Amino acid sequence: MNIYESIIQGLNEAVDYEKGNIKAKVVTLSVAPLPDIESSDIKNIRQSLDMTQVIFAAVMGVSVKTVEAWESGTNTPSGTARRMLSLLKSDPQIPEKYNLLSR
Repeated sequence: MNIYESIIQGLNEAVDYEKGNIKAKVVTLSVAPLPDIESSDIKNIRQSLDMTQVIFAAVMGVSVKTVEAWESGTNTPSGTARRMLSLLKSDPQIPEKYNLLSR
């Protein structure tokens, strides 16, 4: 199917939908809740990745002071950082897979 045929098919489907001849597809998604992350978890994640606080901060996109505060329990990570930490915990290869590190 070329681009013209694809556009025509899409327009025909839109007209059929508007006329009630076809139903729209419905997809239900659920998003996993943000995990609770303890200061010891953060340090364990960083150490399991064999990273210094400086490298870990760069990968996370935060300052070294932020990583220090997380690990000491002074501050807690935000939602985005908590999601990234949980991803790093479940897949330690993320930094290499997405070229966040160059060795």
